[in-house]
Amino acid sequence: MGRGPVQLRRIENKINRQVTFSKRRSGLLKKAHEISVLCDAEVALIVFSTKGKLYEYSSQDSSMDVILERYQRYSFEERAVLDPSIGNQANWGDEYGSLKIKLDALQKSQRQLLGEQLDPLTTKELQQLEQQLDSSLKHIRSRKNQLLFESISELQKKEKSLKDQNGVLQKHLVETEKEKNNVLSNIHHQEQLNGATNIHHQEQLNGATTSSPSPTPATAQDSMATPNIGYLCFHLGHINLENQEGGIQNLSRLQHKQTTAIYHRGCSPPSATDEGWRQPHMTPPEGENGA
Repeated sequence: MGRGPVQLRRIENKINRQVTFSKRRSGLLKKAHEISVLCDAEVALIVFSTKGKLYEYSSQDSSMDVILERYQRYSFEERAVLDPSIGNQANWGDEYGSLKIKLDALQKSQRQLLGEQLDPLTTKELQQLEQQLDSSLKHIRSRKNQLLFESISELQKKEKSLKDQNGVLQKHLVETEKEKNNVLSNIHHQEQLNGATNIHHQEQLNGATTSSPSPTPATAQDSMATPNIGYLCFHLGHINLENQEGGIQNLSRLQHKQTTAIYHRGCSPPSATDEGWRQPHMTPPEGENGA
């Protein structure tokens, strides 16, 4: 009894799904290789697993990029036939191919200028490359010399400007020194005039002192001693007068106290003849007797 049709659906078991993917992938790659060899066809196969891993196959005579580029051109041409509005986009594939060729040529030329990939070049190509390098060196040196000359010119301009500034500063410094010297000379001249005036005035004073008679030393001492003696006598007389007035005031207070005590005891106050009640005789100072 034969097998019935197999129902295609997602395998739920993870292990069985991985085993089935590996077997079917190997079979698919084998079939692609067989159809490429048996039928001389350009085959490109791209497979991504559930984890994002890439599996690809392309024919031995064609690479994956060439097949994909051909596919893009065919795809644009087919869509241009179906939709005339995108007719201009049909040329994008050709333009992309030409731009890619130019880019490869430029990259190859750049590597050769750097001294790389020189093995496939012939003698003539090497000579052309050498001439190109010499021409490039000439342009580089010319540009370098131009920049150096411009830099030297700028430095010369700066040097001239600095020299001008230095000259102005030196001139200002000289003028300042002149003004300073003038001020110092004026001050010195003024000091000389003041000194001469003071000397002349002192000479006049000395001449006036010499013309008037000067007192003798004895006369000067007598004139100084006389006021001093008079002042001393006046001071001593004033002290004696104050002492006498103070004694009289004390005696009056004592007599008043004794009289008051006797009055309270019922006794008559003593007379002036009693002993101990006599008022002392006050001797007037010598200056008053003369008066």
